[in-house]
Amino acid sequence: MPLVTPLAFVLGMSALGAGFTMVAAIGIGLGQGFAAGKAVEGVARQPEAKSDILQTMLVGQAIAETTGIFALIIAMVLTFANPFIAHLS
Repeated sequence: MPLVTPLAFVLGMSALGAGFTMVAAIGIGLGQGFAAGKAVEGVARQPEAKSDILQTMLVGQAIAETTGIFALIIAMVLTFANPFIAHLS
């Protein structure tokens, strides 16, 4: 009898993969906070360029947020609708 069944191994590795994908949220949060801070500095230096700075910052943060949403979807698929279980014999 094996120590770890194939089903337990697939579920464990899927949980580990879901955890690693959610680590991406840390980087996204740091990057968005850094971008917002630099935008505030830019507006403080050049108040007349406020609309351009905010528009560029919001587009950049929206693109960064899509990475977080993608990571969340991958983690949810690995956790709740695991496609690898069907391949076990």
